[in-house]
Amino acid sequence: MPISKKIAIVVAYAAVSLGMGTAAGAATKTENPSPALTGEFVYKYLIGEIAGQRGQFDLASALFLDLAKTSQDSRLAERAAKTAVMGNDGRTAIDAASLWSQLDPSSAEAHQALTQMLINTGKLNEAKPHLRALLANEEGRAGGFMFLNNLLSRQQNKAAVLSLVQELARDYPDLPEAHFAIAHAAWNAGNIDLSLNELSQADKLRPGWEMAALMRGQVLLGKSPAEAVAFYRSFLSTNTGANEVRLALARILAGQKKFDEAKAEFIKLIEAANGNPEILVVVGLLSLQANELPDAEKYFKEALGKGFKDKDQLYIYLGQIAERKRNDEEALQWYSKVAPGEVRYVDAQLGVANVISRRDGIDAAIQSLENLKDLTDAQRAAIVHAQANVLTQAKRYQEAYARLENAINTLPNSPELVYDFAMAAERINKLDVMERELRKLIKMQPDFAQAYNALGYSLADRNIRLDEAKAMIEKAHELSPDDHYILDSLGWVYYRLGDLDKALEYLRRAYAQQPDPEIAAHLGEVLWKQGKRDEAVKTWEAALSAFPENEVLISTNRKFNR
Repeated sequence: MPISKKIAIVVAYAAVSLGMGTAAGAATKTENPSPALTGEFVYKYLIGEIAGQRGQFDLASALFLDLAKTSQDSRLAERAAKTAVMGNDGRTAIDAASLWSQLDPSSAEAHQALTQMLINTGKLNEAKPHLRALLANEEGRAGGFMFLNNLLSRQQNKAAVLSLVQELARDYPDLPEAHFAIAHAAWNAGNIDLSLNELSQADKLRPGWEMAALMRGQVLLGKSPAEAVAFYRSFLSTNTGANEVRLALARILAGQKKFDEAKAEFIKLIEAANGNPEILVVVGLLSLQANELPDAEKYFKEALGKGFKDKDQLYIYLGQIAERKRNDEEALQWYSKVAPGEVRYVDAQLGVANVISRRDGIDAAIQSLENLKDLTDAQRAAIVHAQANVLTQAKRYQEAYARLENAINTLPNSPELVYDFAMAAERINKLDVMERELRKLIKMQPDFAQAYNALGYSLADRNIRLDEAKAMIEKAHELSPDDHYILDSLGWVYYRLGDLDKALEYLRRAYAQQPDPEIAAHLGEVLWKQGKRDEAVKTWEAALSAFPENEVLISTNRKFNR
């Protein structure tokens, strides 16, 4: 297209979009003066358009803002603000949005845009009058307070946010949403007592408000899970249809491994939701965790009948149930329903390999996985992980090590395989390789909590470089504060450092979360060292009844309980 024709089209577009001399231009909320189509105006507008199309948003926004100031046209100011946001130019975006709101003071969008930009750049005091203006509208006030903490969520200074929300809410003492907003900000700022007090005020103004009840439970959960459960049960006793609260209660119970109680709440949700397939699957999983196989099978099949979207996942669950019932043929039938090319195909084939391993031996299972074709790197990594696990369980440690060593060379970008390789190295006493690989993994993925934990635990278990071991495990705990293995490692390193009280605290927490045999071994050893020998023996004996072949547990029991 000739350049003169291009320019003519852009000029025409500018004239139409800015309403120059058209009836459409006269219909806007705020009258904008029609800027004269001077050569300079057209030139700047044309350059701004071309710059925007080429991704040069800084140049485009600067030109549109200059034109808006010259013409006093709010539409050009709006264009400048939105273009500056696309270019991550906060200063120009604020200047343009400020001009936009001045030129079109009735535009809620202009005020919202300016408020958001000021907040995003940490200018809370400058944002305050705009927030007040948004909350002044009675129709949108309640929703404004409910959205306020989302708007302010990125601010690092939570105390400043709380102060701002309290100031904005001061004029609305009879609005439950205003108290809710303060409660939310107080919770984020760590002021639990203020949060609970404000939620009480909201409840007085709107008894039985489910959203406020949900938040009270969340606040109490951080303080005491038992208090959260008691509160939710009390609320449900008078608000039986509060399904969001019931769902929150069921999740807490499941997290505490109170599967029967959680399942009872989920069944009530199924009845209320008329057989919602997602809830049916959750109840099926709880039944599976509680080893109630007939119930789990029933709920998964019902979910299939109700049209649960991820059918392949249910086929795999049903295959696993069949395996646990020792019905290998039925298991293979379920796994075969997952077609090649589907996302969960490899997961299903891992189930098939598990059946083959039992029926035809480990080598046949490994070969069945080797035969899979057209796999992504992630799928190949999952296959190697499974093969190494099978070999490890058979105590063929050297073969597992060799397979993983080869895999990390051909699949170098898999952190999980590097971790597996490090653990395989430890099993054959190649501790230098283990440490090297874990340090490599930490550089590769600095938030891989288990890498810090494994390295720290290895040092603590060998009783060397204990300060470094503690620092490593504390970093793991920071990344994953509720992981029972990491809590066990913290207890173990405190034991090695001679702080038996701290050791006992963490080991009790770990064992309460997961009665793992190695955690039981560590807990018993610390109890023994503290002179609590009867409790130590009871801990070991209870664990041995559930895990009679665990070598660490057997060795620890023999060492002390002769």
